[in-house]
Amino acid sequence: MTKILGAVLAGGRATRFGSDKALALLDGATLLHHALASLAPHCAALVVCGRDAAPVPTIADRPAPGLGPLGGLAGALLHAEAHGFDAVLTTACDTPFLPADLLAALLARDGAFAAEAPTVGRWPARLASGLIAHLADGGDRSIRRWARSAGLHAVMPGVTVPNVNTAEDLTRLSRRSGNAGTPI
Repeated sequence: MTKILGAVLAGGRATRFGSDKALALLDGATLLHHALASLAPHCAALVVCGRDAAPVPTIADRPAPGLGPLGGLAGALLHAEAHGFDAVLTTACDTPFLPADLLAALLARDGAFAAEAPTVGRWPARLASGLIAHLADGGDRSIRRWARSAGLHAVMPGVTVPNVNTAEDLTRLSRRSGNAGTPI
């Protein structure tokens, strides 16, 4: 059985949102809590990347802060590799809900990412050193382009993943009933 680490990528600056998105409330829970809850049923452990404090262990972006989602993914992959995990299942802190069919498609593959939301993916831990080298050499920080160069494929094109970039996005999402999972 594959041992999967769940990682919420939460190191962004939230410039479009205007405040710390991870702590924004949706249906009585923070976006960070919703993101963690979306991963929890599928993972042996959870971490948050790129933050100093969270309700689960935090890990630093690698090889340095400020590298965007790839820095968070690199930190998660290194942590996974060092602690005996086979893979990392990721989402972003501004992605509070993951469609069940998308999760099933990701979990059925050795490695893949969501076509419409590349921060959502299943990443083999063996990719850690290659990603670190890529970032240390100043490589392109597009998660989608790096994933393709690593041989991973996008799954479920056209499937929309709820995402919060602005306060208006949060308001729109809060109006949708029945989407909120149980926060952890």
